[in-house]
Amino acid sequence: MSRMENLKSSKTLVLGILIFMTFIAAAILFVSAPANQLLGESRYGIRSAFHGLFATVFMVTVTIGFYQAFRLWTGIAVNVKELEIGSVINSFVCFLAILSGNWLYIPYRSAEGPRNHFLETVPEIHKIFFEFKEYAGLFTLPLVVAATYLIFRYGERLNHNRELREITALLLVLAFFYFLITFGLGAAITKLKAV
Repeated sequence: MSRMENLKSSKTLVLGILIFMTFIAAAILFVSAPANQLLGESRYGIRSAFHGLFATVFMVTVTIGFYQAFRLWTGIAVNVKELEIGSVINSFVCFLAILSGNWLYIPYRSAEGPRNHFLETVPEIHKIFFEFKEYAGLFTLPLVVAATYLIFRYGERLNHNRELREITALLLVLAFFYFLITFGLGAAITKLKAV
């Protein structure tokens, strides 16, 4: 068996194991936790679950992007194909997190939503925790899309051009920074009063 065939069979094996493990984890989750407990008592539980899922996945992808930014900044050669795939996934998940967040924003602003509660009791919570969080979170999408564009546009030249590497790294670091602010404030709001 050639080296390429070995590599393909190991990738297939690892992928098969990951799919199997995901299936087992999902089965345990669905058998052991009733849906109403997973989603909460709110009628917006499904919206919240989707937003939480996409935000958590984005936490993983943007952290990987942060690591790749470190590699780019320090001049360590990167696998451009890996970087391309990761940047597309990062951009797509960021879009889904923002889209689901905007979908969740509708009940937040409703008459019985947390917004009115915060404005009546502690308006600073709404102004700082939510409004600031919302706008800071919106910065992430153009930053990751711009980084994705540079990665696809310049490809292998990123390994040889210091300015391109540093600009791409800076975009990824800023996306990570704005994500951290958004994720932290979003978690705090949820703890104070969920939708």
